[in-house]
Amino acid sequence: MSMSPIVDLAGKRGLVVGIANDASIAAGCAAAFRRAGAELALTYLNEKAKPFVQPVADTLGAAHLLPCDVRIPGQLEAVFDTLAQDWGRLDFLLHSIAFAPREDLHASLLDCSAEGFALAMDVSCHSFIRMARLAAPLMTQGGSLMTVSFYGADRVVENYNLMGPVKAALEASVRTIAADGAARGLRAYAISAGPIRTRAASGIDRFDALLDKVRERTPAGRLVGIEDVGGIAAFLASPAAAPLSGSVVFADNGFHTVA
Repeated sequence: MSMSPIVDLAGKRGLVVGIANDASIAAGCAAAFRRAGAELALTYLNEKAKPFVQPVADTLGAAHLLPCDVRIPGQLEAVFDTLAQDWGRLDFLLHSIAFAPREDLHASLLDCSAEGFALAMDVSCHSFIRMARLAAPLMTQGGSLMTVSFYGADRVVENYNLMGPVKAALEASVRTIAADGAARGLRAYAISAGPIRTRAASGIDRFDALLDKVRERTPAGRLVGIEDVGGIAAFLASPAAAPLSGSVVFADNGFHTVA
């Protein structure tokens, strides 16, 4: 009987999209992938963001650090063109990006603009579908497609507003992609992470109050960190997670189980 570890990504190549700095959920996941032996390509949003992502790439010995703003035509495609030319294949992908205009994020769902809602859906949800479509031809031996969600996809969370429906659409997309890609060996997962103090989360109104409320109700009495989420992501990147394809995997210390 083989005694190899469950999470062994040695020889695997993965793309991580969405690192803003070393406190990002995506950074925690990238570190876990690297510890498990994977070779990584990372992206940064723009030149202003690059100095915050470069140290992460350097620490992890990333093979590629590429610009990627999914709102700019051609940038996402250029990332996959580079990987196709340099690597020829891809084994896993982590999508960890979300955006909504501040005025729409801070408005009630009834009051958000159609333009703001469409932009949030495009960046936060449809970009995952686009990435899955571009990744599929490179996943010649199958692969793992992961994205990051939140409990607000399933329940109304105060001040989460339009991002609730957007994340619900993201989770539905995961299920459909898992079904569509199954015959090609593609797996898809949503990691529903508990609230973490990241740059992206800072845009949510009264986020500190949300952290306190979740900590109080969580059975373990503590919030998760990016390392906790990273460990789950590394497992989902491995073939051992295949039976979970299409699932929303909670990483919240049991918060979602409490009424």
